[in-house]
This record gives sequence, C-alpha cells and structure tokens, in this order.
Amino acid sequence: MNSTIRWGILGTGRIARQFAAALHRLPDAKLAAVGSRSAEHAQAFADQFGIPNRHASYEGLVKDREVEVVYVATPHSCHKENTLVALESGKAVLCEKPLTINAREASCVIARARQKRLFLMEAMWTRFFPLMFKLRELLRSGAIGGVRMLTADFGFRAEVREEGRLFNPSYGGGSLLDVGVYPVSLASMIFGAPTRIAAQASLGQTGVDEETAVILGHSAGQLAMLSSAIRTNTPQEAIVMGTRGSIRIRSQWWRPTSMTVHTGGDEPKAERQKRICIPWLGGRAMTLNLGLSTGCEGTLEFPLEGNGYQYEAVEVMNCMRSGKLESAIMPLDESLAIMQTLDEIGAQVGLKYPMD
Repeated sequence: MNSTIRWGILGTGRIARQFAAALHRLPDAKLAAVGSRSAEHAQAFADQFGIPNRHASYEGLVKDREVEVVYVATPHSCHKENTLVALESGKAVLCEKPLTINAREASCVIARARQKRLFLMEAMWTRFFPLMFKLRELLRSGAIGGVRMLTADFGFRAEVREEGRLFNPSYGGGSLLDVGVYPVSLASMIFGAPTRIAAQASLGQTGVDEETAVILGHSAGQLAMLSSAIRTNTPQEAIVMGTRGSIRIRSQWWRPTSMTVHTGGDEPKAERQKRICIPWLGGRAMTLNLGLSTGCEGTLEFPLEGNGYQYEAVEVMNCMRSGKLESAIMPLDESLAIMQTLDEIGAQVGLKYPMD
C-alpha cells in the first residue's frame, strides 16, 4: 500500500465538512473524491476542499479507482446501505457513529466486511483523542484503584423541526442514537458490555426520545449512570470513580482536552512528572505534572490541534498499512455490543424506527 492513503467522502453535510478539513492536516492522506446525490452539492463541496474527483451519486464515488477508503457521513438510517455499497466495491470503510440503526443491521455490515476481508470501523472519534489514550493508561495502572462507577452526559437544546434529522424517526432521530451513543460507548470502553439495563425517556411529539436516562450494571457490580438530550442542555462532563480516587473529564468530555485526576489518602507523596509523546502530531511531546500518589490532585491538558477528526483518520490509515481489518481501539464486536445495548434501551423506552 502506498504511503499516502486516498480517501473518498460519501455525503456532503456538516460532519463531512469537518472530516474533510481534518484530512487536510494529515500529510499522508489525500482527499481524492466526494460523492453526493446532488451534482451541485458534490461540485460545491469539491471546490471548497480542492477535491479532484466529484460524483453525483454514491455509486460513482465507491467505484472511483482513486479511492481506497470511504468515509460514510450520511444520516444514521443510511449507514447500512451506504457501507454495504462501499464494501461491495472493495473499499475500506470508516462509518459515522452509530454504526447502524440497530444491531441487526450492524451484524449484517460486520459480517460482509469480514467475508470480503475489508477494513471497517465505526467512527467513534472520541476514543482516538490523546486524552483518551492517557485515560486508558491511568485506569490500567490503577491510578484511582478499582473502577466502580461512571457518570457521563451529552445533552443540548435544539428547536423542534419535525422534518429535520434530529426529530425525524425516518432518519433515526432522537437523543439516543445522535448523542446517547457517546456515553454508552464510554461505558463500554471502561467496563465492557452491561449485564443489566434500566432506562427511562421522554418521547416527543414526533416519537423520538428527547431526553433519555440510563443505568447500566456490569458483571463485577460496576455502575454507569448516563444521560442524553436534544431538548435540554447538560454539563457534558464525565466522571470515572474508583476505590482510591476519581477522574473528571471536563466539558466537553466527548471532545476531550482536559481532565482532573484526584487520588484520596492521608499520605501525600511528591508529584511525579509524566512525559507523553503523541506520534501522529509530528512527534511532539507534552510535559505533564500530575500527582498520582495518594492525596494528590492534578490536571492534564491536551490542547486540541485542528478539529479532532484527524485522530480517527490516523487510526484507520495505520490499520490499513498494517494489514489489519479492524481497530483494536474500536473493534467491530464492541460496536455490535454497543448497538445491542442501544437496542435494549430503545425497547425499554418505547422508541421505534420505521426500519426496525
């Protein structure tokens, strides 16, 4: 495989534009093509980002020989169809979260990717931020003891537009799939799949969930208290609590740049200096002072470079160059398990989509 990996973007909405801007920050990525159902939209998008190949159909994009990997940036309800179209044309795929509308669809696209031996990953961009790598390291090292609880929320207030993506069931609207997937995925990353689920929601006039609250119980007794909303502003913070301390990921935790680690105890020790190298940011190193022993508190800052979408793109390209068919950070079996959790939450609160 060439050192430069050639991307195609399927869709021309807001997230597609964010991703296109992020790719321009990566010297080993080339944005080769864009596809839209509208020739006008494809042309405007391509002109904005300097893309040589523009297609007035998704089929044209996935058949473009210049494209090695397709980023699917369409509404949730289209993810299965668009991902399968790309896979059938022999393209690797990075598909926006959630991977599909439900677990049945997720199982279908995962099986097809594995059958054709093509790379596929859910674009849960939060997992690939530098802060999240450090969080996983801290939890593995026992910095806050045994991890027992998590709280995480993601809510914002949007005006009701019945035909808009957020409130239309035909597009997979509602808070659960749009932003609730973030805290559910975080809980999965920390605890694995839940063994117990309890959920409540407020369904709006269009039938989608406008606010949802969930408690997940896990195999060793750990608990995750999660919430999402599209009609209510929430703090957008996450707190991981352990037997010897806690970690607070500050707002906006789903695009994380700062976390405070507190370790409780009666015998504080001297701060230890940690040095973290982030290889995909040109080998630049951050020097962080953090008290990890008892009775200490330290804040780690990870200033954002670009808009953050480049981190997941780097993971995709690293996997492709290594011949991997999926990411160890966002594996397909976990994406499927997350969809199964979302399905159960939706069933408990009475959330129904036309494609279910």
